[in-house]
Amino acid sequence: MRAEHWTGRDVFVTGHTGFKGAWLSALLHRLGARVHGYALETPGSFLFHRAGLSRLLASDVRGDIRDRDRLRTALEASGADVVLHLAAQSVVRESYRDPVETFSTNVDGAVCVVLAAQAQQRVRSCVVVTTDKVYRNNEWEWAYREDEPLGGRDPYSASKACTELCTLSLAECFPRAGLGVATARAGNVVGGGDATADALVPELIDAFGAGRPAELRHPAAVRPWQHVLEPLSGYLTLAEQLPGPAHAKGWNFGPPTDHVLTVGEVASAMARSWGGDAEWKAVPGEGPHEAGLLLLDSARARAWLGWRPTLAPLEAFDLTVAWERSVRGGTTPYDATLAQVDHYLSRQEVGDG
Repeated sequence: MRAEHWTGRDVFVTGHTGFKGAWLSALLHRLGARVHGYALETPGSFLFHRAGLSRLLASDVRGDIRDRDRLRTALEASGADVVLHLAAQSVVRESYRDPVETFSTNVDGAVCVVLAAQAQQRVRSCVVVTTDKVYRNNEWEWAYREDEPLGGRDPYSASKACTELCTLSLAECFPRAGLGVATARAGNVVGGGDATADALVPELIDAFGAGRPAELRHPAAVRPWQHVLEPLSGYLTLAEQLPGPAHAKGWNFGPPTDHVLTVGEVASAMARSWGGDAEWKAVPGEGPHEAGLLLLDSARARAWLGWRPTLAPLEAFDLTVAWERSVRGGTTPYDATLAQVDHYLSRQEVGDG
């Protein structure tokens, strides 16, 4: 990331009240950007509210991304020339409970955001965030590259694959001079303050904090785990290089393939970091299908964008536990969050140009 690119820049972020959106807002603020948020309301337990991150925003609008008039008005009023689209229904199990709403939010919503960006002449770059689950997952032992076939067995994954197709279709069929549109795919993220339903880390933290063993449904499942700030730095690096050759392409932002861990290994690492009697146990149970093996190849981002992960494999989990321990020890969620953003930026050696 280049600090000078973001200093004083107006950036429009959808989904800023979600987990990744909250951390992105803090990161952009520390880079000197003026952040304009557009999202539905989220529970008070979410990081955005716990940390009081609304104080970092230049504007904060509550709205549905499918409300085209409200979305267009908010984007125009923001004066932003960068759009980062993170708003989504992101919980796999919820997609089984309500597939219609999942497809509508993720597909129709992304179409509305891209069309709004295309219609606003000031906008120069639009990054649509999807997921590593967009690929047709055959559970191969090698990592998926951006030109692998898209798929998705569960409604959430399928909706995000559709989002990729729709976004790149709009980018190619309705090009506008001076605008670059691209999609970004990232692996499973961890970080302090996560309150996402059914997510591994919040369940581990709740169990460890309560002094009971965490229960894992699929401890052998393999995922590309990374700290939340890692892919966020990738999204910003991608946005910096739009418009340009990065336009109308999908981009992977994940850890090195030799750094992937099973769910059980993640739980063990976090238990060690938490200390005391923290432990976990396998509790097989009924539930929807979950992939057993999923890896991402980020060679394109390394070669074309110069992006690469900053943190060592286990640092993501140590930082997550450190955030939780710090807050439980009296540090405010706001201070804990900004301190970790500053730590990350110092490690990444953000350039000035």
